[in-house]
Amino acid sequence: MRLRLPALTLFVTVVTTFVVPAAFAQPHIRVPQASPRAVAEETFGVTDVSVSYHRPSVNGRRIWGGLVPYDVIWRTGANENTTVTFSTPVTVEGQPLAAGTYSFFLIPSRDQWTAVFNRFTGGWGTYSYDASEDVLRVKVTPQPADMQERLVYTFDDAKADALTLSLRWEKLRVPIKLGAETTKLTMSGIRNQLRSSNHWVSQAWTEAAGYAFRHGEPDAALEFINHSIDISADASNLRLKAAIVEKKGDAKTAAELRERAATLSPEIAPIIKAYQLMGAKKYDEAASALNAQLAANPKSWRAWSTLGVIYANRGDAAKSKEAFDKAMALAGDQSERVEVQDDINGLEADKK
Repeated sequence: MRLRLPALTLFVTVVTTFVVPAAFAQPHIRVPQASPRAVAEETFGVTDVSVSYHRPSVNGRRIWGGLVPYDVIWRTGANENTTVTFSTPVTVEGQPLAAGTYSFFLIPSRDQWTAVFNRFTGGWGTYSYDASEDVLRVKVTPQPADMQERLVYTFDDAKADALTLSLRWEKLRVPIKLGAETTKLTMSGIRNQLRSSNHWVSQAWTEAAGYAFRHGEPDAALEFINHSIDISADASNLRLKAAIVEKKGDAKTAAELRERAATLSPEIAPIIKAYQLMGAKKYDEAASALNAQLAANPKSWRAWSTLGVIYANRGDAAKSKEAFDKAMALAGDQSERVEVQDDINGLEADKK
């Protein structure tokens, strides 16, 4: 049966409407994109940050106030919306923002810009942008920068609780300051981890106690280390508890715990003696005692680590680093390396 012309026209229209866009959306061959896709990722503290975007080039064009007009919302890249993902709650320029994925826009001006985080992430450019879906707007200040031909996102000034996300393009850098309550987030994560199979692992509780102790949470540290000792007392958790209770002002119990640790590991006795000498500020005698032990047992990572503490307290940074490096090299597993790092971090905590 032959189709009449109107019916044929309708058939062609339907096919064209539904098939042709699909063909453009799903290319059969891969060719270079004018604005290639990129992903920038960084972790600060326990917060993962990821930016998914496309990278347009300058290509001899006027960018600011030209290709990207002032006072008009811009997708901060090319093609689909740029998106930013935060694995934990953060602050953006001091303002709180929940964990999640957001479309990221900027409103440029000649001086101060506005950064916009929007909950709708499925758009193309700004065509479907709806200001009522904005979750956060903050003011940021662009800075002059070296020439950057193709747009890029970088992470700068990384610290445990802070990070700067920077858009760089042409001769401009737009920095956006991020923050996170890293200690609070880590402590929450630790408690969750200790509810898993780690609940029965003494070393896991010791590591948790070490983190809490180094980050100003002595009550939580004491709670964790007591649980570790209840599971299985060893020289490591007894020594750590000694440091915790000593910090809380109980020198008598600290000394008793160190003596108990010595009975569990003969290697500990000279180390306890060295700590007693350090307590009396007899650093040269303490160093001599440890060097004598190392002459007999040069592979004692714990002795090298304690020697690093002694040299640090004596003010000899170079020898301290050398001793800690040897301790770390001799440590046989992750738990031993953690104990060395605890000694190093404990020195940093004492400086605060």
